[in-house]
Amino acid sequence: MILFSTLGRYLAMRFLRSVGAVFAVLFLIIYLGDFVELLRRASDAQRASATLLAYLALLRTPTIAEQALPFAVLGGAMFSFIGLSRRLELVIARSSGVSVWQFLAPPVTIVLLIGIAATTLYNPISSSLKQKASQIETRVFGRTTRADVDTSMWIRQRSVANQSILRAERSSDGGTRLSGVTAFVYDPQGRFIERVEAERSVLEPGQWIMADARVFAPGEDPKVSARYILATGLSPEQVTQSFVHPASVSFWRLSEISRRTEAAGLDAAGYRMQFQTLMARPLLLIAMVLIAATVSLRFFRFGGIGQMVSGGVGAGFVLYVATKLTGDLGGAGLLSASVAAWSPAIVGSMLGTLVLLHQEDG
Repeated sequence: MILFSTLGRYLAMRFLRSVGAVFAVLFLIIYLGDFVELLRRASDAQRASATLLAYLALLRTPTIAEQALPFAVLGGAMFSFIGLSRRLELVIARSSGVSVWQFLAPPVTIVLLIGIAATTLYNPISSSLKQKASQIETRVFGRTTRADVDTSMWIRQRSVANQSILRAERSSDGGTRLSGVTAFVYDPQGRFIERVEAERSVLEPGQWIMADARVFAPGEDPKVSARYILATGLSPEQVTQSFVHPASVSFWRLSEISRRTEAAGLDAAGYRMQFQTLMARPLLLIAMVLIAATVSLRFFRFGGIGQMVSGGVGAGFVLYVATKLTGDLGGAGLLSASVAAWSPAIVGSMLGTLVLLHQEDG
């Protein structure tokens, strides 16, 4: 079996080195670009030293570089296959009876392992570094990120006594302190009860405490309450998570957070979509390898490396855009998370396989 033969190990190592080199270059470019952006933002921040900003950029880069992994696999695979074609190594392998599916087995196996490692190991590490970077960014720039402050935000919640929708102009402490609050309160059957407006609200165990609240109920005169209590089933952790972007959550915590978010009456579509996207990542990387293979095969038979490389890059870009588009639809709840995450990878793999079958068997 070629996968465990000398040729298979050679192809696997060449492919792994090429992908690693492309990913390292992309990582460095992203790091330098983010570092320059942080320097620009820190022009008025007295506590921001160049060393601290360099460290902050290093913490932020892995999460961004994770999104570029499919392009690293595509570029690495193209460089590897084209290099083998230029040295006529693939031609010699083909002449000795090795089919395209045989010499693709080692790269596909390597990229499958890369995808699994990226999902189960790299993603949790990058998410942890991103959260640490957010804390440092808050301290350095004197303002918080989306996980700590957001404007005109909405929270849907339910409890044993009622269900309600909260709108707040501002939040702090991970969303447990709200300002400019408006609450629309409904009974368990969904009938509107009253609207409550308050300057500030604080989350305590099992309840929101609204100070200086004004209560408006249908058919009644407005009332003023110095302390209005609104029951809630949300914990401080759940409120905080409702303001955290799914990309900042570790793969191993996504399922749990999704279940707890849904149990609290919040929208968990983003967490479900992120989980399915990470699950589908190995297949997406395999699709990139198949696209790269179609480029390299046509090159050593027909020539025209420039056109072939452009076609491969274009096909990979279209697949990536399709992945982002379906991801946005899935995150918004317009598509099933599993369909939105898996369909681009499945279609890309099928098209790559179809092209290879056409090139090899006519």
